[in-house]
Amino acid sequence: MSSTIIKPSAAIRQNYNDISNLAKETHSPIFLTKNGEGDLVVMDIETYDQRERQLELREKLVEIEERRQAGIQDTPAREFLSELREIYSK
Repeated sequence: MSSTIIKPSAAIRQNYNDISNLAKETHSPIFLTKNGEGDLVVMDIETYDQRERQLELREKLVEIEERRQAGIQDTPAREFLSELREIYSK
């Protein structure tokens, strides 16, 4: 991921297309400020969807590790792979 991008909130009102293009080109969130304070984060849909899939995957892996540590029988590999495919096909 590239460096942090910070813009004043007026930038989105005045230059929506520029902000949209910047988000799509960098695949990074753009932090908008209002009166010098953090206010909103804007990112393109593709990047948002990718982050959501990554979070789902991490949650699933944590769940599996917690079950393993608790001595609960592991999810069969085929079932786990099927669930991973489902997450990434969204």
